[in-house]
Amino acid sequence: MTPTVGIIGGGQLARMTHQAAIDLGIDLVVLCPDRDAPALQAGARHLRGAPDQLDDLLRLAASCDVVTLDHEQTPPHLLDAVARRGHRVAPGAHAASLGRDKALARAQLEPHGVPTAPWAIVSTSGEVAGFAERHGWPLYLKRPNGGYDGRGVWRAPDRTTADAALDAAGSGLLVEPVIRFDHELSVIVARSGRGETVAYPPVETVQRDGRCHEVFTPATVGDQQLRDARSLAVTIANAIDLVGTMAVELFATTGGLLLNELAVRTHNSGHLTIEACATSQFENHLRAILDLPLGATHLTVPAAAMVNLVGGPEGSDPLARLGPALAVPGARVHNYRKTARPGRKVGHITATAPTVAGARSTAAAAADALVKETAA
Repeated sequence: MTPTVGIIGGGQLARMTHQAAIDLGIDLVVLCPDRDAPALQAGARHLRGAPDQLDDLLRLAASCDVVTLDHEQTPPHLLDAVARRGHRVAPGAHAASLGRDKALARAQLEPHGVPTAPWAIVSTSGEVAGFAERHGWPLYLKRPNGGYDGRGVWRAPDRTTADAALDAAGSGLLVEPVIRFDHELSVIVARSGRGETVAYPPVETVQRDGRCHEVFTPATVGDQQLRDARSLAVTIANAIDLVGTMAVELFATTGGLLLNELAVRTHNSGHLTIEACATSQFENHLRAILDLPLGATHLTVPAAAMVNLVGGPEGSDPLARLGPALAVPGARVHNYRKTARPGRKVGHITATAPTVAGARSTAAAAADALVKETAA
């Protein structure tokens, strides 16, 4: 019998999950309001509806064997309501809530030995000042939920800028010191309902303007930190009873690893697994939520890199013409078929090579070629 997976959301993550499902003979149905969402343009079946309406979620659940996510827009209590009616939901409401709420994730994972920077939830200027007295300026103030790609994050070098962040947010914020880190890492981990768990080789991420610009592997940290990062990801997956795929984002400091945040779904930092690993994150996500044996996660190439493609400042589309990127030997183009807007992710370039430097150079050259062509 052909299994059917329902995905809440029709963006690029659902699109690439659909592409993985084709080879496995798995049917996908996508719940989203847009008729031209990226996953639908790739051929996934469409169920029109909203991610935050219980009736729509129940219609999706009734049409498939398991419901999963491509974003954090569905409130966990609605996922719980779907599960209570006898439908399979992966990840479950508890695990999904930790991907939505940074403060909740830290509070619940600290008893499991997961290291974090000092943090607190603050709502007043006095609370921020008290935290600064203990930990020093500058600080980061972050929305506990709802922020991504640099949104909902304020760097506060003093009390005046912190007060402005509180006013802008209009609600409590998570505060932490500015972390002095050497590298930013991400580990993709997959876990099935039977408890089988696999972790991918850690990747290193490079941010630009608060957004992930580049990802590459092997990460340029020592072997012990690489082992510790994978072990920490598995610890977290087991602690939250994960079913599916998750990204564990970490700061690598001289004192060790610190948890930054979780993404309890497939993730941008795992896109290069399509070309670089024995089993992509998208295929292992499908395997995990359907309780199929998980695939190997080792690198099948010496090195790989990925560069995100985003809409230009004036909304130009770097993928308007593919030729310049395809002319770069070794570059692989992934077009999400999304309307370009300033800063919006519309695709990515992946490259593999004998060395990290070579992979990064190839991916950057292809991405630069598209940007220059668009600007010409």
